[in-house]
Amino acid sequence: MGKTSIRNNIRRLRFEAKEMTQAELAEKVGVTRQTLNAIEAAKYSPTLELAFRIAKVFGVPLDEVFQYGGEAKGA
Repeated sequence: MGKTSIRNNIRRLRFEAKEMTQAELAEKVGVTRQTLNAIEAAKYSPTLELAFRIAKVFGVPLDEVFQYGGEAKGA
């Protein structure tokens, strides 16, 4: 089984939320800015709990923040 592809809309949601910075969002959900940066860049998949906390900050359903795309190409 290959790597999975989880996409996210965190960058768009941050800018729609009065241009919230990565540091501000990280503080609200209890992680470092570096962790949030890795999640936003799709280099790291968050825990389910963290994914829900991120969605709650923006007041949107989980599937508006994260989408599962199945196996990544070339994996």
